[in-house]
Amino acid sequence: MAYLWFWCLRLLVKPVLSARVPVGFQRAWGRLAALSLRGPKGAVYRAGRIASVPSLTIDPERYKPATGVLYLHGGAYVMGGFGSHRKLAAAIGDAAGARVWLPDYRLAPEHPHPAALNDALAVYAALLAQGQDPAQLTIAGDSAGAGLALELALAIRDAGLPSPAALVLLSPWADASLSGDSITSHRRRDPMLSAGWLRWAAQAYRGHGSDTDIAGSPLWAELSGLPPLLIQVGSEEILLSDAQRLQQRALAAGADCQLQHHPELWHVFQLQYGWLDEANQAVTAIGDFIRTKAALRCANRAGTANSVNL
Repeated sequence: MAYLWFWCLRLLVKPVLSARVPVGFQRAWGRLAALSLRGPKGAVYRAGRIASVPSLTIDPERYKPATGVLYLHGGAYVMGGFGSHRKLAAAIGDAAGARVWLPDYRLAPEHPHPAALNDALAVYAALLAQGQDPAQLTIAGDSAGAGLALELALAIRDAGLPSPAALVLLSPWADASLSGDSITSHRRRDPMLSAGWLRWAAQAYRGHGSDTDIAGSPLWAELSGLPPLLIQVGSEEILLSDAQRLQQRALAAGADCQLQHHPELWHVFQLQYGWLDEANQAVTAIGDFIRTKAALRCANRAGTANSVNL
């Protein structure tokens, strides 16, 4: 099955993810391709708005209302949304026993940075205002959504807002300058992404900014004060170096950061949940991580409160 998916991606997806293909067609093709994906049974999807941002609220069949995941979809900042990512978001919520919020943040090139970050920050602040406990809220994302999740965590820190319990980053695109070694070494191995498409998307997202700006390149930000991170990455993707360097820099900044490296797999292979055992296992690991970090955060908070009362 993995072999079949590898070649489907190489033959049917990678040619469409190109600067030569109109972005409207890329978006339509992404929604169509997502019809082949699977999600957990029993999940309930409700469309609405949070802080004026179109958002999908996903309730798995079994979840604790107190536990939440804010999921930021991938798509190189130029595509993606409810159609392409709701099933993966639901699978993560199901594994974690958590309600999931999936914002349809504004996309480039129509809306360059900081539109997507502003939307994500507005949704996060609104969830807290609605009573969501940040100690039981995880921010997660894949690809560019993982980069945006990291940007959001930094913006939360800098704004003095309560920190989420954890970050989950799937195949993070964290360096818009594409300076990692795997951009070259994995050029032929990656069945989905090309450096040319990523360069075009990065420019669309940054607008007039440079490729060394933190916008699109949170890898180079000051990373102290982050919540615990889980990074998952496939061995065959050109963004492998982004995940590896991000872990190194996060650890150097004092963060609790785990990197799970999955051999012979590709960019955001977790989208093949329900088809691949490896994807199912990765999603299960994400759920375990979310529950563990939320429980630890709540326990530490209770211990601190008890100490103060004494």
